[in-house]
Amino acid sequence: MSRKIDEWISAHMDELTVAICESVRIPSVKGTPEPGAPFGKEVTRAIEHSLDIGKRYGMETRNMDGYIGLIDYGEGEETLGIMCHMDVVPEGEGWKHPPYGGVIADDEIHGRGTLDDKGPAICALYALAAVKECGLPMKRKVRIMLGGDEESGWGCMKHYRENEKMPDLAFSPDAEYPLVNSEKGIAQITMKATYGSHIELKGGERANVVCDSVTAIIPQSADDIEGLAADFANKTGYGVVTDSKDGKTTITVTGVAAHASMPEMGKNAIQGTLALLNILPIPEEDKHAVCALHRCFGFDMHGESAGIDCEDASGRITVNPGIIKWDENGYTLVVDMRVPTTQSLEDISNRLCANVEDAELIDKHFQEGHFVARDSELVTKLLEVYEKHTGRPAEPLAIGGGTYARAVENAVAFGCERPGVPALIHMPNESIRLEDVEFNVRVIADAIIALACE
Repeated sequence: MSRKIDEWISAHMDELTVAICESVRIPSVKGTPEPGAPFGKEVTRAIEHSLDIGKRYGMETRNMDGYIGLIDYGEGEETLGIMCHMDVVPEGEGWKHPPYGGVIADDEIHGRGTLDDKGPAICALYALAAVKECGLPMKRKVRIMLGGDEESGWGCMKHYRENEKMPDLAFSPDAEYPLVNSEKGIAQITMKATYGSHIELKGGERANVVCDSVTAIIPQSADDIEGLAADFANKTGYGVVTDSKDGKTTITVTGVAAHASMPEMGKNAIQGTLALLNILPIPEEDKHAVCALHRCFGFDMHGESAGIDCEDASGRITVNPGIIKWDENGYTLVVDMRVPTTQSLEDISNRLCANVEDAELIDKHFQEGHFVARDSELVTKLLEVYEKHTGRPAEPLAIGGGTYARAVENAVAFGCERPGVPALIHMPNESIRLEDVEFNVRVIADAIIALACE
């Protein structure tokens, strides 16, 4: 890194920190579509906040109909993309600091999006501003892409692809250092069973989050189940609370949220609820349906009971029952799976559903796996940048997470989780250390220099 770039970043760290806090204070969870805001007004507001920073530094900015924001600088026949997102998953429960407070405490910024992905996005923005303000000559144009639907259906990338040429090469600061060049396939499927039910269940908001709370209503008094529920809680570590009224009992089962690609970091409340209901005295038809689901999923994280456990160089399959809705007409269950690249998403999905008696597959969404060669310019230069800043040799990683990198043939994920530092992505108390903010902006600036400057 040039001395001039280094000094510019040092002089603007306070401003950068404030910008991250401001962005975190925008609760940009996907909401009701509005004109100019296809993912809700708060997502669009978060995109506009970052575009305003780009304008402040004289860069070209564009809001593509609320789907995605673009910040451009430089020139050249090729474009380096830096792909980020401004939407976040719902906050969930159990926060020490307000999830949308943007609070600085203990040398950390706290709040939803600090790591995934507002903090890294704004680091990228200031890294590009540093390159521009210091007048470094460019050989490629740089385009920061600020998506609004990464956590849901990727409608932002679909809109971009339909209206713009994809970058020639790109990286997404939305995973781990040193670099991710292999991502497992993602399958999100919805299975449904229709029958006359006497129970109700509701839990989960996003399939890509380990469900942390389920509410169930069953036609039994608390006297019939309290002992069994208490014993279950003691043995499994789930929180279980019962409340009886008019011959029915409401049961709340509490687990721990986590990213669906790392279910071992959480405790799935859907699986816990099914296991509990499987030992409670509920009507026969409901017991049959509950038993079928519990037999398939158990407390597994890798599809062991369903017979779909598999592994290759890209990693081991993960299986996350993420959303459940159950009423008098039966249930729907949405399952997120991160599938090794050598496996067929269609085959794995069909085999899972076939293991649940009386359930049918009614919807599916697939993202194929992604790989970029170790000896490519992109991987080689980014690893060199990381090694320069850490002094340690580095090799690329394979992950189960899905980043925007898989939207571009020649793209990888580059940061911003640092090895050995807890990353509470999709969990309560998400935060980023101030020292990591500074590390990220300097590393991303050097990545821009290595890939886009003369």
